[in-house]
Amino acid sequence: MAAMLDWNDLRYFLAVADGGSTLAAGRALRVSQTTVARRIAALEEALGLPLFERRQAGYALTPAGEELVERARQVEISATGFAEAAAAQVRDTSGTVRITTQEIFVTLLAPMMRELHEKHPEILIELDDSQYFRDLGEGEADIALRSAYGDIGSGVVGRRLCPDDWTLYCSRDYAAANGVPQTRAQLKKHAFIGGGGPKLWHAYSAWLHELGLDDRVIMHHASAMGMMSAIRSGLGIAVLPCVVADADPDLIRCVPPRDGHGRVMWLVTHERLRHTPRVRTVIDFLYEKLSRHIKMLEAQREAAAA
Repeated sequence: MAAMLDWNDLRYFLAVADGGSTLAAGRALRVSQTTVARRIAALEEALGLPLFERRQAGYALTPAGEELVERARQVEISATGFAEAAAAQVRDTSGTVRITTQEIFVTLLAPMMRELHEKHPEILIELDDSQYFRDLGEGEADIALRSAYGDIGSGVVGRRLCPDDWTLYCSRDYAAANGVPQTRAQLKKHAFIGGGGPKLWHAYSAWLHELGLDDRVIMHHASAMGMMSAIRSGLGIAVLPCVVADADPDLIRCVPPRDGHGRVMWLVTHERLRHTPRVRTVIDFLYEKLSRHIKMLEAQREAAAA
């Protein structure tokens, strides 16, 4: 059976072999002479053979020590190479990072991608705005910008951004021609754009039904981006996320967002990827940019309310 070694003891073995004494080795390793002598003794005991002859002038390698010293140097070279390779991986941010989010939030992320590319051209971003839920645990995406009620899911880690408020918006042209509705009664006199995709329309249509506005929908769009284009064109009113719409100077809030909905915007990844350099780089970058965007919107709302 191979001896159970403390591989760190090989550093002491080589230091004594090179320096010729425990005193010289201690100076080279910045430890006490006593520590060096103790580690050499422990190594010899583990191996079951003497590596040095203790002489008045210092330590001299025994024949066994002479035979093993070059093997110890190979171990040192391998250990150094291992450490350097690990350090290189920690620094290496190259590769692909897959981000998943709802289509409507792509308008929020897209302007940030240019700066991310300029800072980290070695990272290839795949931006997925599919209507389908991408499972981070199954490796279907690396990062998600998503809304959640309460818990963000098992094995998922991330950063809270802001409440995921949505409300009704119209364009400035629409407001100039038709006014800005601010009550339920006023809303019933206006045209609404429906659709936005199955997931969005499920919640949106329920809200319209609750307000008694089902019959005011004049057009459906299959996508959230199509719905947003229809609003900008002045065709009618539709629901949009505040974090997106409030940053558009051509859009006007019609009514305040609903309170107590409990939805929160998160920037998340799976726990197994949280320390992957390229994923960590993208998450840190997006969190800083999104946080700055959210603070800007909050400041604008406060100024408007003052």
